[in-house]
Amino acid sequence: MKNHDTVRELLSFIDHAPSPYHVVAQAKEMLEAAGFQRISEKNRWELERGKSYYVTRQGSALIAFRIPKEPWKGFHLVASHSDSPAFKIKANPEMTQGNLYTRLNVERYGGMILSTWFDRPLSVAGKVYLEQDGAIVKKLINFDRDLMVIPSLAIHMNREANNGVKFSVQKDLCPLLSTGADQGAFQRLLEEETGVDRQQILGYDLNLYTRQPGTLIGAKEDLILSPRLDDQECAFASLKAIVETNPSDYVSLCAVFDNEEVGSMSPQGADSDFLRDTVKRIVYSMGGSETSYMEDMAGSFMISADNAHAVHPNSPEKADPTNRPAMNEGIVIKYSAAQKYTTSAYTGSVMRQLCRKADVPCQVFHNHSDSLGGGTLGKYSSTHMSVATVDIGLAQLAMHSAVETAGSRDIAYLVKVLQYFYS
Repeated sequence: MKNHDTVRELLSFIDHAPSPYHVVAQAKEMLEAAGFQRISEKNRWELERGKSYYVTRQGSALIAFRIPKEPWKGFHLVASHSDSPAFKIKANPEMTQGNLYTRLNVERYGGMILSTWFDRPLSVAGKVYLEQDGAIVKKLINFDRDLMVIPSLAIHMNREANNGVKFSVQKDLCPLLSTGADQGAFQRLLEEETGVDRQQILGYDLNLYTRQPGTLIGAKEDLILSPRLDDQECAFASLKAIVETNPSDYVSLCAVFDNEEVGSMSPQGADSDFLRDTVKRIVYSMGGSETSYMEDMAGSFMISADNAHAVHPNSPEKADPTNRPAMNEGIVIKYSAAQKYTTSAYTGSVMRQLCRKADVPCQVFHNHSDSLGGGTLGKYSSTHMSVATVDIGLAQLAMHSAVETAGSRDIAYLVKVLQYFYS
């Protein structure tokens, strides 16, 4: 099935992207294969009509764009994020317990469902900074093997385990690396992986990830079970859409930010100048002015794409009584009176019309009125740029679990409507 081809592309993307840095590395491969040219924030931009470009920041955020051949009316933007909840490895991480065990010291990144990380094969990925010939060099690493586990406590030692347990990350969630007292074990692993002496390793940003690969499940293969669907599903869809379309009278732009799961307030997050300054540099490089930029923004539209909650099969009462998104039922348009989402009556109407013209189903999400719910990156980006924005996503279950569930038909719906939007 053609739709399953898209699903398999998505699962391959996720399998090769165990950290935000690997998400950007995968994105760069897709873009360069489609003829996008890499440019740097450090250099003057000399852009040309009809050409495609991309720029990265901190190795974990990326903006790609296509410039139409003719004068444009504005920008068509899609924003998503590269990060997912995970455990980050602290500095000096080895912790020995007598002569019995060596564990790693970790801290929580994002709003995780902690219980889902127990008793799974785990590995490590991210970036390391090395000193080579007096220079600081960045190296992307992925141990790519079953390396450690966070063991749960046996039911015999905690008879309340099935009655709800409050976990301490510092006490209960430290992964087991090896038996015996093996101080320096992780440093030796880093030496092997980077090929340098430990004195050359200056710093790192590394996270644990589950080794469980994504797969199709269900009696009709109508479900996807995979790590990091939030938000690599939307990031993949926006990248696939932009590389497979050519703009006519709008600049097509795809932004993949980092740090959404912890508030977006970083140089590579949505609550930064990355998107605004990139758009301004595009306008200025093509002979425009600050006034031109403001005029372009008035005629632009942004889709903030981050997954949404499906009605849960075992807890349907947690959903809104009348707005109940389901998996495999298309694009979810997200509304919030508290402005957790940026969708307005106007931008929601634009999105509904886009779906209709692209022949893609859509549905609506509101939080249950007794639950405030979470926000996403659209509200942060729109505080830096005055652009009409809609928040959307795909319906999924177990958001922020180590492994999440989504509908296998929805990824094709999202790619299709974003292709229509870009073209």
